[in-house]
Amino acid sequence: MANNGFSGGGGGDRFYESNLGEEPVLAGSISVPGTTGDPNDPGLEFNTLDEPISKTIKRDLNAVGSKFFHVLYPVEKKSLLREWDLWGPLILCTFMAIVLQGHESSDGSGDGGPQFAEVFVIVWVGSLIVTLNTKMLGGNISFFQSVCVLGYCLLPLALALLVCRILLFISDGGLVLALRGISVLLGFGWSTYASIQFLGDCSPANKKMMSMYPMLLFYLVIAWMVMAHSN
Repeated sequence: MANNGFSGGGGGDRFYESNLGEEPVLAGSISVPGTTGDPNDPGLEFNTLDEPISKTIKRDLNAVGSKFFHVLYPVEKKSLLREWDLWGPLILCTFMAIVLQGHESSDGSGDGGPQFAEVFVIVWVGSLIVTLNTKMLGGNISFFQSVCVLGYCLLPLALALLVCRILLFISDGGLVLALRGISVLLGFGWSTYASIQFLGDCSPANKKMMSMYPMLLFYLVIAWMVMAHSN
């Protein structure tokens, strides 16, 4: 019995040693649905490593443009949640940081505007806080989905910022100030409304208001920056 046990153990060791040199079998796919690798075979899919760069850029730009459209016309609530990305938030945040960036005069005095990095910190840290609040309230949404929606919903405020800059090139009188205020108010309201449309159903019904309140504060801070530092 001892010899049989010993010989069995030796066989197990030899089997283990014989498998050490074998390569593990890896399985998976990074194919993109709806893409074709051969024009003569429309049903053939290929991975993104074989895709031309121009086609990849075109597909990404179409996806970003589609999400921008859904923010301006927020009817389909799940459009920004199905396939999240951070390209749109990065583009909007960069645009707003460049336009809002403060400048110093020759005598060392500035115009009071925020620095480029400050805008980035306010936007991304604000999105992080709102997202963490939603998650802690039991929201059934992933972290990056929430950041994606909050970032894309900055579009109305970015458009309001652009309108403010155009108006200031024309004049800076009382009428322009009123028009700037109206454009920022509309941008703030639309950004808040769109974000609630996309994220409102992700929180428990009895905690929905608690999850919406930080969103309102987040866009209120951005709107204040647009109104106060767009001159």
